Amino acid sequence: MDYQITVLVGSLRKASFNLQLARAMEKLMPPHFKLTHANLDLPLYNQDLDQAMPAAPLALKDQIRRSQGLLFVTPEHNRSIPAALKNAIDWGSRPYGQNVWTGKPSGIVGISPSNAGTALAQQHLRNILAAEGSMALTLPEVFLQMKDGFFDADGAIANTDTRAFLQGWVDRYVAWVEKLA
Repeated sequence: MDYQITVLVGSLRKASFNLQLARAMEKLMPPHFKLTHANLDLPLYNQDLDQAMPAAPLALKDQIRRSQGLLFVTPEHNRSIPAALKNAIDWGSRPYGQNVWTGKPSGIVGISPSNAGTALAQQHLRNILAAEGSMALTLPEVFLQMKDGFFDADGAIANTDTRAFLQGWVDRYVAWVEKLA
């Protein structure tokens, strides 16, 4: 069975470290996991639009509905998640009673130049996802520090030990999605 996984990269920046991490992690996924990136370049959530939702949020909600799992790859902005990611979560949870996050198994990773990685953003995201009914994989946690040479010329994880650690996380994530989806 193929599993459709929606990847939500919290950064909109073209050269985002987290986008690079998402692409590197795709290389670690088994072939039956089909990853598709969500478009988070959405208008700001406005409850006045609940009954006439714009096309981009509707497309995001449809993509989440069709997915068997979610992969959040997020930077940390001001000790929390980026606005684009929170906005996407808000659109996906509305209008009341039409929450697409409920029941979706999810995984959370992130990379940052900070030596704390994205620990606080990930904790905040776990709290939000719990409130929305998404079941986030808790262990192992992945707090990566971006340094020169983290990615090789092909976009893969350069360090063997880090790649092995992330492969272990991917294996747990795959088992998590397969169990809950």
